[in-house]
Amino acid sequence: MTEAAHQVDPRDDVAAALRDIAVGEQVLGVTATQDIPRGHKIALHDLVEGQPVLKFGFSIGHATRAIAAGEHVHTHNVATSLEGSGAYLYRPAFDPAAQGAGPTFQGYVRADGRVGTRNEIWILPTVGCVGRTATRIADIAGRKAEGRIDGVHAFTHPFGCSQLGADLGGTRDILAALASHPNAGGVLIVGLGCESNQLDRLLEGVDPAARGHIRTLTAQLAGDEVEEGVALVEELIVEAAKTTRTEVPLSKLVLGVKCGGSDGFSGLTANPLVGRMSDVVTGAGGVSVLTEIPEIFGAEQLLMMRAVDERVFGEVVDLVNDFKRYFTDHGEPVSENPSPGNIAGGITTLEEKSLGAVQKAGRAIVTDVRHYGERVRQPGLTLLEAPGNDAVSSTALAAAGATAILFTTGRGTPLGFPVPTIKIASNSDLAARKPGWIDFDAGQVLEEGMDKTADALLDTVVAIASGQETAAERNGEREIAIWKRGVTL
Repeated sequence: MTEAAHQVDPRDDVAAALRDIAVGEQVLGVTATQDIPRGHKIALHDLVEGQPVLKFGFSIGHATRAIAAGEHVHTHNVATSLEGSGAYLYRPAFDPAAQGAGPTFQGYVRADGRVGTRNEIWILPTVGCVGRTATRIADIAGRKAEGRIDGVHAFTHPFGCSQLGADLGGTRDILAALASHPNAGGVLIVGLGCESNQLDRLLEGVDPAARGHIRTLTAQLAGDEVEEGVALVEELIVEAAKTTRTEVPLSKLVLGVKCGGSDGFSGLTANPLVGRMSDVVTGAGGVSVLTEIPEIFGAEQLLMMRAVDERVFGEVVDLVNDFKRYFTDHGEPVSENPSPGNIAGGITTLEEKSLGAVQKAGRAIVTDVRHYGERVRQPGLTLLEAPGNDAVSSTALAAAGATAILFTTGRGTPLGFPVPTIKIASNSDLAARKPGWIDFDAGQVLEEGMDKTADALLDTVVAIASGQETAAERNGEREIAIWKRGVTL
């Protein structure tokens, strides 16, 4: 690494510090007039008050006062320029990645042709009242399942009752979608009996092809609900154990892409690296799913330009504007982001965060838009409605059909979700400090280059899709979170 800072695009007004820069240092032809923390930005020339500040070749906000060359550029002198819902024009600009079959992986082929990366039994409670019951069943059955399948897991949540209308429908949709997932070789749905989220209605939303490997249990009608639940899971284990891994093409992978706890390096290393994975998978005929819709505000036009046709373009516009109205209808600004951790890591505005975040989509063409709780239905890049919250959006990705999630982080998080969640550190310091959390060090990009590091990450993705455990799996980190949007009775 020869330079202390990196200018992403030649049009940029700022560069990102690759290490701490001391006052007086010469950086890319300018003298630092202040200490610049690693991951933060240095002005490459003078800026006047009100001028747009460019990074990634696009505006990340405007200068709130005059900024001199060499100054630290951050929240004290730059603010967002985002407003509410916008009008957009369809100006298609495709630059798709090269097509190719890519490597193969060892997956579990299901009866409907979908392929799982795990062969597990999932236990889903209809309501929070039986969450602990589901966990007890999973603990007992899981011990009996060792060596026969990949695991038994209960996914608890506090919802399923005291909900109305679309809010209850969202809970039902997520659970039905998870019950239909190809990583689940069998599913036990545990109900209480009196809850709003009734079993029969929930089952109506399950994929017909998956219903043969589903069992149900109503706790209020059972003699010993745990004993009966363990017996039902044992039936599922026996059947699931008959399926073994088979070599399949990369086109059978459904990749969810996510970022959480981003820093100033996320948009330089980890996110564009994940973008390479999106390109490889979609180029092979597979699916990449991008969500966190509030975290594309300010960069949405880049995705709209890649809509496969005007219909999909219109759906992207509606998705973005509807989410902006979700904020404004609650009296909140659309720019209430980045988080304190993002800011500490060097991200100044939502535009900057979004321009870095959308790089996870690579150059893939946007072929579909899906709403919360809906499942993917065609190859290419799918935009999925969900908020930025790590647990809610990652659960939505799994429910949509993602069989692995690439999760980039600059600050670090131990969280894991129903499907293998591959944690990718944006910087080598985090990877070294938290080896129990991190699966891949994207900081290598700064030393080894993007191409070599992308090859290494693809090898890791294939190995994990073929059965290698993630750090979160080794730590027993398996969670779901459901998006609560309505009143509580």
